Amino acid sequence: MYTSTQAAPVKTYFKIKKDGINLDRYLARIGYDGDTTPTLRTLQELHYYHTLTFPFENLNPFLKRPVPLDVETLQRKMVEDFRGGYCFEQNTLFSHVLQALGFTVRGLAARVLWNVPAGVTTARAHMLLLVEIEGEEFIADVGFGGLTLTSPLRLHDQSEQETSHETFRIVALEEEYVLQAKVQDTWKPLYQFGLQEQVTQDYEVYNWFTSTHPRSPFVNGLLVAKTTPDARYCLRNNELSVHYVNGKSKRQIITTPTQLITVLKKGFDLPIPNTPEMDKALHLILQPVN
Repeated sequence: MYTSTQAAPVKTYFKIKKDGINLDRYLARIGYDGDTTPTLRTLQELHYYHTLTFPFENLNPFLKRPVPLDVETLQRKMVEDFRGGYCFEQNTLFSHVLQALGFTVRGLAARVLWNVPAGVTTARAHMLLLVEIEGEEFIADVGFGGLTLTSPLRLHDQSEQETSHETFRIVALEEEYVLQAKVQDTWKPLYQFGLQEQVTQDYEVYNWFTSTHPRSPFVNGLLVAKTTPDARYCLRNNELSVHYVNGKSKRQIITTPTQLITVLKKGFDLPIPNTPEMDKALHLILQPVN
């Protein structure tokens, strides 16, 4: 697996600015010291560095713990405590960062289509961002797990748009749009979204359902993903997949809780609590399916 480049934790109390974000601590956490003016280049750089730094993970709902979306909690969890999060956490934090830097940002919601049978309608349970720069609109999304964008995409460009990892395209569909990714030369739909702005109260409802509903995959299983410059690492319960940018892939089945803990700590840079609660949860996902 890849070698962690995570810096040693900084033992300090961050100062909360009026919008709740301490930009210096966030930028230090992602290792970015470039220009911060609200330009496309800045958005591209921040988007890339964010996705390489914060793993996608659902440890809180998996352990039946709450998932707060206030910016102070998100900064403490992800920046200070070296955790990750899922879409509502990742994109909420990123939205606050962008707005603090002067970007015009609007929150959107999407219906996930990835691995969903044709004809099945899902709820709007995914968060993404619309960023406007000099009159042009871009989609930013740092929280879609194993296929998280590593770069923003032009909303009104339906041609193929390359990123550092996959090629994507946005297809107009009546009054909405579908984001697709080219996977092994085949276009796969990821999600469908509209441009109606979502507010904090909307996301609180979506997040509560996602993090507490007994049939939610984030409650019933372990989902972790990490992007590196040359690969994507995905852990779904006890199956570890590695997809390299050169097209090669490999898979490994994890058979013991100790191995899972090692993968989470060393492979995904996650500080895993050594508690009976965690041990019980890991044992459950290792049970054979009848």
